[in-house]
Amino acid sequence: MFASFKFLFVLTALGPLAGIIGIPHARLIKDISPLYRVAMRIIRLALRAAGIKVDSIGLENVPKAESVIFMSNHVSNLDPPVLLPSLPGRSSVLLKKELMKIPILGTAMRMAQFVPVERGSRRESAAASVAAAAAALRSGLNILVYPEGTRSTDGRLSTFKKGPFFLAQQTLAPIVPIAISGTEHMLRKGSAAIVPGTARIQFLPAIYPSAFATRDELMRAVHASIAAALPAAMKPIALNV
Repeated sequence: MFASFKFLFVLTALGPLAGIIGIPHARLIKDISPLYRVAMRIIRLALRAAGIKVDSIGLENVPKAESVIFMSNHVSNLDPPVLLPSLPGRSSVLLKKELMKIPILGTAMRMAQFVPVERGSRRESAAASVAAAAAALRSGLNILVYPEGTRSTDGRLSTFKKGPFFLAQQTLAPIVPIAISGTEHMLRKGSAAIVPGTARIQFLPAIYPSAFATRDELMRAVHASIAAALPAAMKPIALNV
């Protein structure tokens, strides 16, 4: 639990201070980028304080000079803080709508064009989320999304939701699949205890929506790319041979 305390201490000590100073400054200069960079530094510091190392490979697979959709497997609440600072450029994130209600943090996330998503939402709400994500991509941001929709219950890659692939087809933005591992041991689902260790991030070759005739074909290609890069214990049962 000491690692969890150190992680949260850094975030709660520096995060609100950065927001109190950075949000008015961002409004004044009409640019959230400086606050975003400070936030990423705070997250990296919190990870180091908790004894979490991050090894990433494959950044050369991220297309240059165009917005992309990062799609990653999801096994732990540590995935976002481990992954976000490792992404090139500035990224928006599709996240639970409830997180937008957190004081200071919610304001900063809205200013950074993070996209709230309602689980089990109606068609209208889902369409609004896709439209907001498409607008973020058109503005030059990348998008991070977890196509499984929620954390895996057993660490294995599960089925994907179709919404992120509708976004990809609508915008034709390249998809960069990401395989993340290690975090499933450092913060397990249902636990608040962080175990120090190494998180591994692999950026996989970009997949272009225009190359696929249907959304299902695109979804299967991304799923297969991530599944092939994961350790055997994290592959879907059907592929764990």
